[in-house]
Amino acid sequence: MDNVYRPYFDPEYENLSLRINPPRVCIDNSTCKDSTLVKVDSVNKPGILLEVVQVLTDLDLIITKAYISSDGGWFMDVFHVTDQQGNKVTDTKTIEHIEMALGPKGHSVTTDGVKTWPGKRVGVHSIGDHTAIELIGRDRPGLLSEISAVLTDLHCNVVSAEVWTHNMRLACVLYVNDDTTCRAVDDPIRLSAMEEQLKNLLGGRDDGGKAARTNFSMGFTHMDRRLHQMMFADRDYEIDVVTKDTDYAPSFQPIITVDRCEDKGYSVVNVRCKDRPKLLFDIVCTLTDMQYVVFHASISSDGPYALQEYYIRHMDGCILDTEGEKERVVKCLEAAVRRRVCEGLSLELCARDRVGLLSEVTRILRENGLSVRRAGVTTVGEQAMNVFYVRDASGNAVDMKTIEALRKEIGHTMMLNVKKVPANAKEPESSGWAKTSFFFGSLFERFLA
Repeated sequence: MDNVYRPYFDPEYENLSLRINPPRVCIDNSTCKDSTLVKVDSVNKPGILLEVVQVLTDLDLIITKAYISSDGGWFMDVFHVTDQQGNKVTDTKTIEHIEMALGPKGHSVTTDGVKTWPGKRVGVHSIGDHTAIELIGRDRPGLLSEISAVLTDLHCNVVSAEVWTHNMRLACVLYVNDDTTCRAVDDPIRLSAMEEQLKNLLGGRDDGGKAARTNFSMGFTHMDRRLHQMMFADRDYEIDVVTKDTDYAPSFQPIITVDRCEDKGYSVVNVRCKDRPKLLFDIVCTLTDMQYVVFHASISSDGPYALQEYYIRHMDGCILDTEGEKERVVKCLEAAVRRRVCEGLSLELCARDRVGLLSEVTRILRENGLSVRRAGVTTVGEQAMNVFYVRDASGNAVDMKTIEALRKEIGHTMMLNVKKVPANAKEPESSGWAKTSFFFGSLFERFLA
């Protein structure tokens, strides 16, 4: 059998189409009066839509409309984007970054199937060597404080982190280094001790049979992308009576339907919900993780609500045939929408970075009866910037007396800004939905025509 002839495949053959037809990126500030158009034409390849959306999202651009077509061998997208203030994108460096990342000169680093471009490494700003720690387990009040304390006791400094909670599950990615050398922690004995303590902290299996998990790596990853993957693998979309979160306003509940476009052989997924930043990324990320390919899509969010319409097939070319498949897609997309939703208060803290800062801050939050629902930690130079979305330990709104006590306790060493996360007062009405007929018209109507 060893002498059986096997054909030779040139490993560069897959890149031949890209070399013959390099991607084209056009940044258009003249066609639309209130947004910048980012047009991308490229040879179609698996995951390309997620790559493009990820680049725009990482630049904190707001995608107000998008029109996507990738049927056949070519990928053609148009994105209407603005900056955070709702203005056109005119910054030269931002435009050059988009052209570099998505154009023919773009180059990417792949880590476990996740692509990131130099210059925007998941909110980590020139931190040098680090160790990435991934944790997932059952959430409880004060858990982030306990995790931070363990890392401080092990002489690790947290330079960046992202923490999500959903359906009583916690997932976090932390970048740490040695508090003395500022280098990655790579000693096997030390890593083993760290893993053991963190696993003990997270516990074994919860009542639903889900096991806590820890993972260590030395490479960069895309935090939001990885957190979606972790929570999807943890099946956080499986809700039962005991663990269902109750801190979501009714208007945060997305309306998701799955239909069939028989003539064209697609499954049609419609998502309607209150618009928010990174919504498109979260939906595309989840569809990609579920092994679905988006062939056409129309996205709009001109008003307070977003409407997203996707024409998809499974990677094997099949559509969603069974009610069980459709129900699973609906549940997974609902979870993707809700993972970032936090009502209540956000606490923005800025302080001079020091070892144990995160442990100190989370301890103070815990002692004041606050539960962290989501958190982001970044370090820029010598400044640490932390954002915590909090509620009280019972999941209710935070009393302002607690906030005043918090100000008095940390105000002398840190800058604290308290913001009320906007809540939606009423259910969306039909007149509030954004329309998708601006460019393609209703894709569903066109395919059925």
